[in-house]
Amino acid sequence: MFDIGSSLREARLRQELDFPELEARTKIRPKYLRALEDERFDILPAPTYVKGFLRSYAEALGMDGQPYVDEYNSRFAIGDDDVVVRSRRVPAPRSHRPARESRMAVLALLAIAILTALVIAAWRFGGPEDELVPGLAAQGAGSTTKQADGRVARVNLVVSATGGGSWMEVRAGSVSGKLLYSGTLERNQRKTFRGRSLQLALREPDNVAVRVNGNRMELPAGTTFIVTARRIVPASSS
Repeated sequence: MFDIGSSLREARLRQELDFPELEARTKIRPKYLRALEDERFDILPAPTYVKGFLRSYAEALGMDGQPYVDEYNSRFAIGDDDVVVRSRRVPAPRSHRPARESRMAVLALLAIAILTALVIAAWRFGGPEDELVPGLAAQGAGSTTKQADGRVARVNLVVSATGGGSWMEVRAGSVSGKLLYSGTLERNQRKTFRGRSLQLALREPDNVAVRVNGNRMELPAGTTFIVTARRIVPASSS
């Protein structure tokens, strides 16, 4: 029977070693090395660690570590399992279900919001391709469309070349209005024009698609048209 802590301390002092040097050799933190010398085994994690630290510390000092382990077992060890059970309270497993369900609910709401936004965007900006608004309304062809408050509704005209393209001319209001565009609209090109009313002249009307304020509209017979917010009529009818 011998004093574990004093034996380790005396061996260290004889070799003039300090704790940082021994930490580098043993990979054991200085506070645990000091606890071994003070025989304060209660601050170490568990008896298994104490035995391993004692063996490593003794061997780092050039001594056989087994006698230190045996001495510890005879004087201090109660049984690894008993010590661990008494010194450490195993926490009850936490249920992660509420957090997981909360994350799933958030993701579901986010997916619904994204799908709703996509549907609204498709309806607002795309519009059904196969639903055509007749270009000629039953009202007087030359009348200008007005809003409920009496203001003249503005036209947002989008002309897209869907076939082989077409020469196109767009003027503000009528044939004598300001020239907004004159040139060839190549296949897959698109032009946008705005105004209270527009005159649209096309060399190949069958090669273009027309949208007015987001609605796809069918061109009446002819090559020159007057475009208002609610109708497209042949220019000769205005």
